[in-house]
Amino acid sequence: MQPEYPSQPPQQIDNNMTMSIVAIFLFWPLAIPAIINASKVNPLLQQGDFAGAQAAATESKKWSKWALIVGIAWIAIVLLCCVGGGMLGAISGGNAMSY
Repeated sequence: MQPEYPSQPPQQIDNNMTMSIVAIFLFWPLAIPAIINASKVNPLLQQGDFAGAQAAATESKKWSKWALIVGIAWIAIVLLCCVGGGMLGAISGGNAMSY
């Protein structure tokens, strides 16, 4: 007779795939490593490598956050330049090229 051990539910680790996919629309160069790391989490969990899965999830989150920050900053800069350029055009009488 074998001793019965209480079965532990498998540890759940958020793979951050959703945030990685959102990040790809804002700044794809940094979102690609996020998606690659997010896709490693579930197979590592299935293999029982919880430390590796946690490390991949952490890397995915880091790259996703950087992609979101850079993407939102880039959009803000572009919008400020567009609004600023429009205001300069309005101030100069709408004619950017005066002869």
